[in-house]
Amino acid sequence: MGNAGYADQLFDLTGRVVLITGGSRGLGREMAFGAARCGADVIVASRKFDACVDTAQEITTATGRRAFPYQVHVGRWDELDGLADAAYAEFGKVDVLVNNAGMSPVYEKQTDVTEKLFDAVMNLNLKGPFRLSALIGERMVAAGGGSIINVSTHGSLRPHPSFIPYAASKAGLNAMTEGLALAFGPTVRVNTLMPGPFLTDISNAWDFGEGTNPFRNSALQRAGEPAEIVGAALFLMSDASSFTSGSILRADGGIP
Repeated sequence: MGNAGYADQLFDLTGRVVLITGGSRGLGREMAFGAARCGADVIVASRKFDACVDTAQEITTATGRRAFPYQVHVGRWDELDGLADAAYAEFGKVDVLVNNAGMSPVYEKQTDVTEKLFDAVMNLNLKGPFRLSALIGERMVAAGGGSIINVSTHGSLRPHPSFIPYAASKAGLNAMTEGLALAFGPTVRVNTLMPGPFLTDISNAWDFGEGTNPFRNSALQRAGEPAEIVGAALFLMSDASSFTSGSILRADGGIP
């Protein structure tokens, strides 16, 4: 590492490959840039190929790292083999998998939730991450190590009536983390990163009424800026978390 400082060494991702679903926008985009700035090559996967290409080009321009765009619908089981195969064909390995893609539709009453909508939420938020973790995780075990990060939500612990299917799918993701940590241990670590409210493009739809602070009951009394997820993500990606597996890391501003 030469003259690199202690923290630089601890969080160094040089030579590693990080695959991030939902990596072209929001928190996924921030995590992709963060990984590249710490030396990783990244795979930016999402449903919109143009957005993946644009993000990948921006990452390479800003960091000099390789960034590979890939179009995939994580909620479609039969598309995930192609993503795994493409990642290994391009880089020969995946060191970190971040299951970040997800959806959180809201509704007025429970009967507004159709079977199609319920299944779509479960497919994208839970079924897809399971399948992709299985495909990548077994290869990580064969290679001798790796890290899988499942991006959940504080709502999985504190479900609101307006997003029950979303909360249920993410609660399933929390449980999946613990099971996969045992399945892929001791060489592969599997953890949950649990964000609270962040000011991404999704937050533009929030309407709490003028002059109110909806976060007043949390310790920090505010929503997070997207870049504030990066430190927690890098901890779980890197050797800084070498003795952390099957855990939940909350980055939620101190929601009670």
